[in-house]
Amino acid sequence: MMKKIELLAPAKNLTCGIEAINNGADAVYIGASKFGARAAAGNSLQDIEQLCNYAHQYYGKVFVTLNTILTDKELEEAQLLVNQLYDMGADALIIQDMGLLMLDLPPIPLHASTQTDNRSIDKINFLKDVGFERVVLARELSLQQIAEISSQTEIELEAFVYGAVCVSYSGRCYMSQYCAGRSANRGNCAQFCRLPYTLTDKYQHPLISNKHLLSLQDMNRTKDLQQMIEAGITSFKIEGRLKEVNYVKNVTAWFRQHLDQVLENKDYSRASSGQEIFTFKPQLTKTFHRGSSSYFLNGRERENYWFDTPKSIGEKVGKVDAIHPDFLTINGDYNFANGDGLCFFNKAGELEGFRINKVENGKLYPEKMPVLFKETVIYRNDDHYFNNLLKKAKTRREIAIGIIAEETSEGFYLTFSDEDENSVSFAVDAEKQEAVKGEEAMGNLKKTFSKLGNTIFYLGSFEHYFSKPWFIPASSVAKWKTQGVDLLMKERLRNFEKSKTEHLRIPSKTKTNFFDAQTLDYMANVLNSSAKNFYRNHGAKEIEPAMEQQMPKDITLMNCKYCIKHVLNACPKEDNPQQINEPLYLKHKQHTFKLKFDCGKCEMKIVVGDR
Repeated sequence: MMKKIELLAPAKNLTCGIEAINNGADAVYIGASKFGARAAAGNSLQDIEQLCNYAHQYYGKVFVTLNTILTDKELEEAQLLVNQLYDMGADALIIQDMGLLMLDLPPIPLHASTQTDNRSIDKINFLKDVGFERVVLARELSLQQIAEISSQTEIELEAFVYGAVCVSYSGRCYMSQYCAGRSANRGNCAQFCRLPYTLTDKYQHPLISNKHLLSLQDMNRTKDLQQMIEAGITSFKIEGRLKEVNYVKNVTAWFRQHLDQVLENKDYSRASSGQEIFTFKPQLTKTFHRGSSSYFLNGRERENYWFDTPKSIGEKVGKVDAIHPDFLTINGDYNFANGDGLCFFNKAGELEGFRINKVENGKLYPEKMPVLFKETVIYRNDDHYFNNLLKKAKTRREIAIGIIAEETSEGFYLTFSDEDENSVSFAVDAEKQEAVKGEEAMGNLKKTFSKLGNTIFYLGSFEHYFSKPWFIPASSVAKWKTQGVDLLMKERLRNFEKSKTEHLRIPSKTKTNFFDAQTLDYMANVLNSSAKNFYRNHGAKEIEPAMEQQMPKDITLMNCKYCIKHVLNACPKEDNPQQINEPLYLKHKQHTFKLKFDCGKCEMKIVVGDR
């Protein structure tokens, strides 16, 4: 059997989810009304049910994020919600809180969120043994590490392929909770990683001043799709559950087209059905991005940070050529349009933007003329023409079907089949009358069958086995066509539901010694008694409560693969490293954080520390 490869797209809401499917997603992940790691992107049960019904037509799937940690008071509500989502047709839950495994859950697949910090083969196989069907790997893993994990497990492996990255290992960031009382593990991250900081040495000498030292470039692994499949990835995840519909359309279409190129003539196939007919050419530089890197997939890259701004700057379009009181010119060959948003870094190094009110003969007339200088680099972060094109784009996704018509003594026998080997057949009574113009009649028969209207199907093949060309009224063909399509869709959905339970893992409450002799600290994120019982069942003796419940004495706010010493050319593993006076500190307003470096593990920790 061919290995199925999944493209997994984000959905802020129902509209985004439907457009993700239309533009080639094999699966969509979306937040429910509560308990998702993006609290601002919740959705009603009715919308999730509607999205499931839409996706399932294409054998697409809908995964629901319940990936926050829960209090004891929330467990009963969470269990009720899980049962409702199961009844609505959700195909899997993405979870972080192990307390959910101790509840009486319906038979719904479980995916271990990246918030569960999935970096080691032992942890991943443990998650498989307790009932998970898939793990979302830590973003920081390299191709070699992924391949090593894949060679030692049978569980499905999902990896991020595009979008924003957290500077800390996911699930191990506590800065927002500590500084603002807003828990990232409960869906309310205040994004302290995107703020400006000053880096100082132990003498308080500034090494870098007022820069976004923890704000990293976005991820883009377009060039690594083939290698990631070979390493063992079966699901490619696009980040962006807070992004608007144009982002979802553009990025999903981009990766659909590039992934299809990889799948062509390989021992792989896409995980859902149909082909897309695009009315636009996707371009990643046209929607939100902060530059890009493969983020440790191919080893440590020095240029994976984005110190100047946490905002999207878009595409570079040239430099200022001339400045006049009410217009400017740019020495690039880009086409500009009324309404375009442009930006630049001013003399203070801050990102500043302006909008074009009018374009005339190469002259750009801003709504309000900014303070610019010749040779200033200009970026376009809002392409008015492209965004309007995306907004109006109606990508159509269609599934090929074949129709076979055979004659019987009483009429005809029709078979409708699709690309997923679903097939239905039925007989129709009809009076047979030989056609005067046989060839024309058979052409009209095929033409009538091919008019499939607003269905998701198109006619891929038509065959007839007649003793002679028959005249068949178009009204009769239209009636048979409607009957055949309806029966085929019912058969598709019946077989889809059947396939969902074939390899389902049931959460296991069997006790193990996986955490034997370990004391689980606050980084285990245990916020409820059910989770505590889960870890005790698997060998943990001492379990500290989550930071959201009790502030620990010694606090590591972030644990990062990213390292500022590496950025400063001060890594001791490199030749002739720059000498700096440690310890180093990060400061933002009233907050001061100490940096600790574990050079053996190539990791940086941000801790609460005094001078």
